[in-house]
Amino acid sequence: MSLLKALQYFLLKYPLKLLVRSKIVPDDVATSRTIDTTRPIFYIVRHQSASDLLTLQKACRAVHLPDPLSPVVIGDKTFDRTLCLENPSPVLPFFKKTKTTAIAQGLELLQAHEQDESLDAQLVPVNLNWGRVPTKEKNDANVGTVIADQESPSWLRKFFIVLFLGRHNFVRFSQAVQLRYMADKHGSDEETAHKLVRVARFHFHRQTVAATGPRLMHRNQMFNNLLANPAVKKIIEDEARSKGVTEESVKKKALEMMDEIAGDYRDSMIRFGERVLAKLWNRLYDDIEVTNAQRVREVAQEGHEIIYVPCHRSHMDYLLLTYVIYHEGLVTPRIAAGINLNFWPAGPIFRKAGAFFIRRSFKGNRLYSTIFREYLGLLFERGYSVKYYTEGGRSRTGRLLQPKTGMLAMTIQSLLRGVDRPLTLVPVYLGYEHVMEVGTYHKELSGSQKKNESVFGVLKAIKSLRNYGKGYVNFGEPINLNQFLNDNVEDWKSAIDPIDPQKPNWLTPTVNKLANNVMTSINQATAVSGNALVAMVLHQAQNKALPKVELEAQLDFFLETLNKAPYSKQIVFPQQSGRDLLAHVIKLNKVSVTQDSFGDIVSLDEKASLEMGYYRNNIVQVYLLPSLVTRVLLRNSKIAETELIEQVQALMALIKPDLFLWQQDKDVSKQVKQTLAWYEELGVAKHTKAGFWSLVGANAYVTQTRAMAEVCDETLQRLAIIINLMGRLSPVAKSNFEENVVSIAKRLSVLNDINAPEFIDKKAQAVLISHMRELGLIAQNDEGKLITTESLGHLKTIVNNLIDIEVLQSIAR
Repeated sequence: MSLLKALQYFLLKYPLKLLVRSKIVPDDVATSRTIDTTRPIFYIVRHQSASDLLTLQKACRAVHLPDPLSPVVIGDKTFDRTLCLENPSPVLPFFKKTKTTAIAQGLELLQAHEQDESLDAQLVPVNLNWGRVPTKEKNDANVGTVIADQESPSWLRKFFIVLFLGRHNFVRFSQAVQLRYMADKHGSDEETAHKLVRVARFHFHRQTVAATGPRLMHRNQMFNNLLANPAVKKIIEDEARSKGVTEESVKKKALEMMDEIAGDYRDSMIRFGERVLAKLWNRLYDDIEVTNAQRVREVAQEGHEIIYVPCHRSHMDYLLLTYVIYHEGLVTPRIAAGINLNFWPAGPIFRKAGAFFIRRSFKGNRLYSTIFREYLGLLFERGYSVKYYTEGGRSRTGRLLQPKTGMLAMTIQSLLRGVDRPLTLVPVYLGYEHVMEVGTYHKELSGSQKKNESVFGVLKAIKSLRNYGKGYVNFGEPINLNQFLNDNVEDWKSAIDPIDPQKPNWLTPTVNKLANNVMTSINQATAVSGNALVAMVLHQAQNKALPKVELEAQLDFFLETLNKAPYSKQIVFPQQSGRDLLAHVIKLNKVSVTQDSFGDIVSLDEKASLEMGYYRNNIVQVYLLPSLVTRVLLRNSKIAETELIEQVQALMALIKPDLFLWQQDKDVSKQVKQTLAWYEELGVAKHTKAGFWSLVGANAYVTQTRAMAEVCDETLQRLAIIINLMGRLSPVAKSNFEENVVSIAKRLSVLNDINAPEFIDKKAQAVLISHMRELGLIAQNDEGKLITTESLGHLKTIVNNLIDIEVLQSIAR
């Protein structure tokens, strides 16, 4: 480095220290195995800029990577560690911009690999984004837009960029390019060096679009586009003709609907919201654990239109997921929000943060449904990422709700309009150790009327804010919608109609299948919190109380079960000990701790029991399979492995739509064997050479296994009610049967002290009954009444064997 450059960097270092605050994406770059710090490391960046290089230097120091300004010595040659693709533009237009030495540097590195076969250097692309201001249409540009233009800025423009956007700097490290592979695969000539630089430029362009989003449209421009849309023009003409009014009056009504629906995205609101939320999260949560964000960045960088489909626990979801997406280096999505949230001042704020509003029902309003569908299609067409909740509303029980398919149907119809961008759904699991509305949920489930959202409700909620433990955001496996249609619908592209999107016969069953895939993918990405795990163990205990030492042992057992027999590859669970988890939950005031002469007792009072049941329901699907395995072992003195697997497969297949289980029969078989191997390792179970399994009577884990067996108890009781009642009442009308099932469930909930609202929920029972019909366990006679089949008898034997005799007697009576 020349003395002049060294002096320049020295003089700039301290002003930049004050002006620049960087967010590093990903922040675990040094430990993520994408960069091997034992081999030579080089960087490639977009601009030859002192402010960029000094910012990169600070970021590299933070993640323990080599200094980008330091040289690299290979053999007898010294190389600059950083390759810069573009020199700054001249301040005065009549001067010509010079080219950088990036190609020459790349050629030298490739030739060094040709000369030394042991050399294996890495080239790490690093994208530095100053601010996240999207490009605007030419007629909507302003001073801020001009300042934010970062295409080879001159030193003067860069001064203003750092001054105004330095506090919103993102440094994104990408996976390293292996120069050894490049040299061996593509050669070490100038053409390969040119290709390396060309690919890097395209890579940075894709990342920048993923971070800032596509060109921004003004609301009025959107309205003009929608009014010119053939489908909207047609519905306006039809409405005017059918109602005998002028097209102008219908057009005015359409504009009012557009104004009600459309968002008004402002980057300034996102930046302001980020600062406010950063302080809010520090106050509310000990930590926000984000998992698998890399897969979303990869999909965005490949040019896919991303549609986030999270579960819905709380109003906090809107804020938390948007905040996390922003901090993962991605553009924040346009969010479908219920019209109930469009109250002052929240509505205008949400709208400027990207929210667009949707009515609860479109029924009988063709004008509104057409405008909303075409608005959604316009968002996809323009490349904006979108977020909507397939459940429609927040879960009051802690379990996933049955999906509403309207938004998914409109998403598929957007493809049938001819949108040529690949659309990818990203399921997201959102979890909390405390949901601030959970008390309200129980009042609503008990019959209280749901209160409308208002500014007073917001102020009341803010006043009661306190530490809520941890929040969890786990991104599931992306679902490529184009590929999904290719796999499930033959020749679906023949239904494409850009003027009048069709509703082909395959649409409804395909949307239903897609909705189920989304929900099971969300559950596959479950994040098990310490709070939910404590809730689960205490709910299985008698009187919902356990000695502290015994509770800690049970927590360890449940955690290790997930480690030995994982629910899915995407699942996240605590790595702490049971003792540490319980200490954390006690700190959150979720449980009561009392003392006697023998030690501490941890328990749930009546109010806490209702609340903690919500968190237990967040994770019940995770432990259902090991619970069923344990239950079958407990109820059979010995059982053949094949029979045990068949019983668990039959039960899992039946419960599948109720808890959105993802496992197929082969997955169930594999996980049953993993659980049995784990039990054998502990000395809990043993098997004979003939292939029979049985529990070991006297073992050190008797209480733990009994607790595990209780997880599936309420689910099995619901099955027992339906199966036994069907056997007694057949043939019976569907509506009468559902009413009888709910009546018995209510009686059992009182007799067995079951406070779970889903136990007596008519919709939950109806889902199980409908699925039994699909499986051929229940049929329908010529009169339309439900009747039993031979298959139901075998399942009845399995279920009744796993249910306590007192419960069966209660059902029989």
